[in-house]
Amino acid sequence: MAGQAVQIAGVTGLPDGQVSHPVTIAANDAYTARLHTSLETVRPLWMRFQENGVCTGHQNYAWAEGIVARLMPEGAELLVVEVRDTAKGEPRMLVPLMRRPAFRHRVIEWLSCGVCDYSAPLLADASPWTRQSAQAAWAAVRSVLPPADRFHITGIPQRIGGVANPLALLAAARDSIQTTFGLAIDGDPETVLKRLCRPSFVKEFGKDWRRLERLGGVELVEAGTPAEVEHIFDELVRMRLSRFRELGRFDLLTQEAVVDFYRNAALQGMTDGSVRLFGLRVGEALIAVQYLLVHQGTVHALLIAMDQSVVPNVSPGLLIMGRLMSWAREQDFGYFDLSVGNQSYKGNMGAKGSVLVELRHGYTMRGRAASTAIDVRNRTEAFVRSKPRLLNVAQGLMRGLRRSRGGR
Repeated sequence: MAGQAVQIAGVTGLPDGQVSHPVTIAANDAYTARLHTSLETVRPLWMRFQENGVCTGHQNYAWAEGIVARLMPEGAELLVVEVRDTAKGEPRMLVPLMRRPAFRHRVIEWLSCGVCDYSAPLLADASPWTRQSAQAAWAAVRSVLPPADRFHITGIPQRIGGVANPLALLAAARDSIQTTFGLAIDGDPETVLKRLCRPSFVKEFGKDWRRLERLGGVELVEAGTPAEVEHIFDELVRMRLSRFRELGRFDLLTQEAVVDFYRNAALQGMTDGSVRLFGLRVGEALIAVQYLLVHQGTVHALLIAMDQSVVPNVSPGLLIMGRLMSWAREQDFGYFDLSVGNQSYKGNMGAKGSVLVELRHGYTMRGRAASTAIDVRNRTEAFVRSKPRLLNVAQGLMRGLRRSRGGR
């Protein structure tokens, strides 16, 4: 495919040498790509795609803005690629990436920093993509990216709001070891659990809910003021860290910057409803907290935390999740995303799994070595997960190690 690149002089004046406009435009027969190195230059188009196009809640502009402001590692550079139809000149998608230093090399990856479940471009509309058009668009993206030793994009969903994800259509895309779960929800909110979930889940939910009601009442509460957001979020952090220390598992909320990111996102999300924070309360005590992202008819269940010491012999996490499914239908949402992970409760709820894909390629000797090491690690993890006894031993060793390090 023929292609050409045009360099545009960058006018600086922003902090740390950030440019105030796109620095590179490249073209091929089908698509033109433009590189943005600051969010400000691409904000109008981002907001247009967010409101009228197709994207996930993980690509909300405010979410990305928080990542750039609070989570990008030292030395990292923002790379947002705008892709346009060459013939029509119309914008087709935005691809938010970053380049960061790794161990003796540089890697280009998704703008996530651990707080985006999904790596999905923002699409202008629901027009279908083919393998050919996706490959051509990706070639344009690649042509404007700065040099790097490798690129590695994980968490790529097969579809975005019903549209095939162009990244998942690429010839280089491979199945990852990650699976995401979710279920379409419809009909009467009062009967959504009975109609969509497995009978065993419905039975357990009803039994535990009645047990809580006998203790003096149970209530689903939503944070509606900044003070309530602060209180419920603090409870989420407390419950989650306590639970993960007990289990000997790592959690991102051990990092102060990540806690600050989620707290700020919840406070900002009150203005447009893009972030919702719920607690399940028995009497005056919160026994579970759920942190949600909502966008375009989808509820993304992100962080969940529970305190089983308040009411023994119930499952607070399942109770708040089931109650939120009914709430989601009351609000006319049509899809309940249970996020990434193979936890058994997701299958019991009736959720369907979908394997996420990844893109991984090394350009230099160091980049290829790093990609090979990652591939070996992933294959080893997949093998261990396929052997239940070996998995239990490995998880036990990791729990012991993390407990000795205070849960980190």
